[in-house]
Amino acid sequence: MDGIAAAGMHTVLAEADGTAYRSLRQRPITRAERYALGKSLRKRVPRRSLADWTAPPDRPDPVDLINISHQGRVDRLIPIRVGRMVDSPYGFLRGAAVVMAEDVAHLPATGITPVVCGDSHFGNFGFYASPERDLVIDLNDFDEAHPGCWEWDLRRLAASIWVAGRHNGTSEDHCGDAVLSCVASYRGELRRLADLPLFTRAFVRLDVDRLTAETAGPLNEQVVRSAKRARHRTGDRALPRFTHEVDGERRIVEEPPLITRLPLRESKLLAEALDNYLDTLPPFWRRVLGGYTLVDVAHKVVGVGSVGLRAYVALLEGSSDEDVVFLQLKQARRSVLARYVHGESAWHAHQGQRVVEYQQSLQTVSDPLLGWTTMDGRQYYVRQFRNMKGRIPLDAIGAAALSDYAGVVGQLLAKGHARTSGASMIAGYMGSSDRVDKALCEFARRYADQTEADHAALVAAVDRGLLPVERGV
Repeated sequence: MDGIAAAGMHTVLAEADGTAYRSLRQRPITRAERYALGKSLRKRVPRRSLADWTAPPDRPDPVDLINISHQGRVDRLIPIRVGRMVDSPYGFLRGAAVVMAEDVAHLPATGITPVVCGDSHFGNFGFYASPERDLVIDLNDFDEAHPGCWEWDLRRLAASIWVAGRHNGTSEDHCGDAVLSCVASYRGELRRLADLPLFTRAFVRLDVDRLTAETAGPLNEQVVRSAKRARHRTGDRALPRFTHEVDGERRIVEEPPLITRLPLRESKLLAEALDNYLDTLPPFWRRVLGGYTLVDVAHKVVGVGSVGLRAYVALLEGSSDEDVVFLQLKQARRSVLARYVHGESAWHAHQGQRVVEYQQSLQTVSDPLLGWTTMDGRQYYVRQFRNMKGRIPLDAIGAAALSDYAGVVGQLLAKGHARTSGASMIAGYMGSSDRVDKALCEFARRYADQTEADHAALVAAVDRGLLPVERGV
């Protein structure tokens, strides 16, 4: 961020953050001027420098960073988190956003700072239902979302593609092709969107019907198959899987240690938190949910990086046994990016609100039930649990589909960044050649090697008994 400020372009930095309000007497900065500004940044941050990665001598121990991230989590769940991270280098990368944030924050960057996902790895894209019940595909994890350098997101996505490709047994050449496809797609989509009015960009989305029409071969087959599964992931269809009747009342099924019942005090606090959550919804959806009754709650472990943070599922019932809504509450903590943007000072008063607002910034359409609440001093965001969510399984993405799907997720990341402004400057910096594509391809290969080394260090620490582990859960 120091780069643009040092260049004397304080008004451009404000524009990139989406906070500039100009006097009527000021002339707006044109797209051509913004593009030229981005292009000028190549002098201070040569595009070839995006290939750089060598672990610095003072690099923090990744195992220490992971242990620090365990502070404040539920102790009994930490072994599950560690087990999911030692399972593979890809599992490690998914859970180690804190490690990669520390690494990329010290690498060359232009200082252009849209809202970024903060955890844009290959698996954090997927299907979900729009408010109109259309099935769309987009970024779908925002726990670490925050204003930040666009390069941080693109570096993490590129590296995750290489790690995922190796995980699936894909050749190095095919991994490289996939990363090139991703970055080229990001660059092309960003330039296309930069030529559109900001207001127009806000409505650009990729629904599954369009994705199906634009893909072919193995990827098309996986899109069709995964979309079909996603359309069946709704609250009413979840009833036989997640609930049963106890003394004539519907209850969430326990599956220890992943789904567990709550003590009475915690259940009451959760019910109060849900009442408060209603106040964060738009009036219409507040009235809709007001017609439902809270029937049961449980603790439910989710994800990899989130394991150990408090996460709950709540069952709400309407006017019939099959008229149900499942809500999920997830604990929200400070983004791993925050300290690299504005130091240790607080910026967001409520981390759940941060997640919700930045999710709505990055997604074209979002869950209408997104909201936030506080329970027992901890901050949460709330969303639908069964909302036709789904994704293409990693093990279903062979070499033939890897490059095509990498292009899709690169396009989606560009769309998210372009929605929050700064697109013209990023496009100007990247240009029309493939120099950034090749540089980030080289970075991705090098960081995939680093991820494998970090994963091996975690495995060694587990083997020495330095971290608790529970595998296969």
